[in-house]
Amino acid sequence: MTHRGSRTLHVGSLARVEGETALHLRTDGGEVTEARLAIYEPPRFFEAFLRGRSYTEPPDITSRICGICPVAYQMSACRAVEDACGVTVDGQLAALRRLLYCGEWIESQTLHIHLLHAPDFLGCDSAIDLARTHRADVERGLRLKQAGNTIMELLGGRAIHPVNVRLGGFHRTPTAAELRPLAERLRRARDDAHQTVRWVAGFDFPDAGCDHDLLALAVPGSYAIESGTPTVMPAPPAAGLPAGTDRALPTRTFTVCDFGDHVVENQVPHSTALQSLLDGRRHLTGSLARYAISGRWLSPTAVQAAQDAGLGDPRRGIVCRNPFRSIVVRAVEVLYAVDEALRIIDAYERPPRPHVDVSPRAATGHGATEAPRGLLYHRYAVDGEGTVTDAVLVPPTAQNQGAIEADLRRVVQERLGRGEVTDAELTALCERAIRNHDPCISCSAHFLDLTVERTAARD
Repeated sequence: MTHRGSRTLHVGSLARVEGETALHLRTDGGEVTEARLAIYEPPRFFEAFLRGRSYTEPPDITSRICGICPVAYQMSACRAVEDACGVTVDGQLAALRRLLYCGEWIESQTLHIHLLHAPDFLGCDSAIDLARTHRADVERGLRLKQAGNTIMELLGGRAIHPVNVRLGGFHRTPTAAELRPLAERLRRARDDAHQTVRWVAGFDFPDAGCDHDLLALAVPGSYAIESGTPTVMPAPPAAGLPAGTDRALPTRTFTVCDFGDHVVENQVPHSTALQSLLDGRRHLTGSLARYAISGRWLSPTAVQAAQDAGLGDPRRGIVCRNPFRSIVVRAVEVLYAVDEALRIIDAYERPPRPHVDVSPRAATGHGATEAPRGLLYHRYAVDGEGTVTDAVLVPPTAQNQGAIEADLRRVVQERLGRGEVTDAELTALCERAIRNHDPCISCSAHFLDLTVERTAARD
């Protein structure tokens, strides 16, 4: 491809990303002047049709937003409504919620690692092609995903859109005897998870960094999943933009109820999805953010696996800012989720009641959890009769869109600086940069249209 004139590329589909989106890329004389990730799906109106419903319904309704991460929506909805009603769920019920969330982390992260992301590093067009050349690795991934699904089936009633979750806890809690076979399966899954970290650590990673602020929940002494305090690690100085790992920077926090004062959604003309800014700045949620902010609280097994994989020691403040290495961080998180699930099962005692009572009151409640793709925030206003009068949902992918666009601009600019590049090479690079962040556009369709406009360099 030359850099003269303008070029338009139409890519019919971007496989291995959930949702429908288009990329518009413009270069002028070899300089990237515009990179827009345009989401053209129609609005889904979940916030609108939650209004007027009973305060008990958001966990079940919002779980239908995503078939891959329904627990994230259920847990965030439960926390927000319970906050409005002045109820705290703790003890073994809270532990069971964390166990259920571990199941979702295992199945969702494993799906992305083995079937969506790994083909990028191994020269395969699809998971089917990958299974032909790396059958044992794909089979290992399917075993891991099935282990996560088993947790969700036992605690949630089914693997997709669980039906056993309710405000205050569960409709039914398992006995310790029912969890014992699950522990045996998870011990086998731990070996698969460890092998997965070693496998992805051997991939060839381009040198890359990101200069976004990082946002994740944090709970001192624990790796945040189902609760925590929003915590921000600022972007590194531009001159020190890392190519792989870097030192952690001082963090700041704000309360979950102040989330809307810090993370502000805006409508952009090129997308039907809202984009978010954190205190007026671009930010990134997800695995890289969690690892940077809470990596020192991973299990000893996960910390050692991270070190062996070349991520450095998170207990010494080493963070990873290379988006291409996010697949390694996700694998470490899967190993941690297996360890954590086993810890919870080992300490489990069946609670006397499957749930605590949650009575309505007129108030606004806030809830946030860590979906596999990043921080998910819910806010509900409830009246004295228990009717939802307002609802706000801020998913991680909406927050990450600005960071994804910036990464696209950066990787394309770096590639153009190394000489001629074909349309196919440029498209493949853009697709890889997008998949680094595992975006969930609508958790259904899979399309990317790429438009590239090139203008000749001026004499």
